[in-house]
Amino acid sequence: MSRNEFLWVEKYRPRKIDECILPESTKSTFNEFLNSGQIPNLLLYGTAGIGKTTVAKALCEQLGADYIVINGSDEGRAIDTIRNKVKDFASTLSLSSDSQHKVVIVDEADNTTSDVQLALRANIEAFYGNCRFIFTCNYKNKLIEPLHSRCAVVDFSIPGKEKKLLAGTFFDRLRFILEEEGVQYDPKVLPQIILKFFPDWRRTLNECQRYAVGGVIDSGILSSLSDVRFNELTQALKTKQYTTVKKWVSSNLDNEPSHIFRSIYDNLYQCLEPRTIPQAVLIIGKYQYQSAFVADQEINLLAALTEMMVECEFK
Repeated sequence: MSRNEFLWVEKYRPRKIDECILPESTKSTFNEFLNSGQIPNLLLYGTAGIGKTTVAKALCEQLGADYIVINGSDEGRAIDTIRNKVKDFASTLSLSSDSQHKVVIVDEADNTTSDVQLALRANIEAFYGNCRFIFTCNYKNKLIEPLHSRCAVVDFSIPGKEKKLLAGTFFDRLRFILEEEGVQYDPKVLPQIILKFFPDWRRTLNECQRYAVGGVIDSGILSSLSDVRFNELTQALKTKQYTTVKKWVSSNLDNEPSHIFRSIYDNLYQCLEPRTIPQAVLIIGKYQYQSAFVADQEINLLAALTEMMVECEFK
């Protein structure tokens, strides 16, 4: 069984725009592109797990376009990827595609460096006749203005009046997936899971798959979801993988800051060298105090973990 067949987020990923869970106005925008038979360069931005990459792939597949995906948090941070892989793909004609253009999808583009973004801008101009670029990101302000100006920008935020409708649509989708996978479930629990992570469809599905190993999704998942998991974080701090730490912070923001800091404190003896524990306690205390009044909890928590990564020694 391949990874894509095992992971529900891949196995049940929508292949058409009409299957995607989107506000009607956003869906109409993409259907207009499909009706025209081609797409402009696109910048898709919105919160994690809301469907940006799914839409980018669905557009390519419905148009019959050859495409590649570059991960901006991984290979996309290397300038050689742009100079070699992207250039080689974008500069050649497709002999098997029905589409007028190839497409390069730069996923998590807000994690690319400024040098990479400048190189991408140059490629957009150089290969416009043959290739289109789709950028996905959580924070569009982390992309240079020349990329904004060369793309049609699409906001994936969900208007308040449509939140209930889209949550209901995903509820039906989730029930279908669980029934297809032979997983028993409590229908009263599913809405609580969806609301906890809304509108992160990807994480909702991943958490359900993780818990469904036992064959049943019941109220026990709710207490499980409140736990802050540290194995991934500890390894990332030890090896100084800032990007992984940043992702961990983003995926745990649904927990109360006080709960996260307390959980970090409770796990210090398991992951730190004893002589650096006092320094870690001071760091936690400082940032936990600041969490009561800071404007951005994500930045505050990331700053705390970054300081621990730099100042503390891990086992």
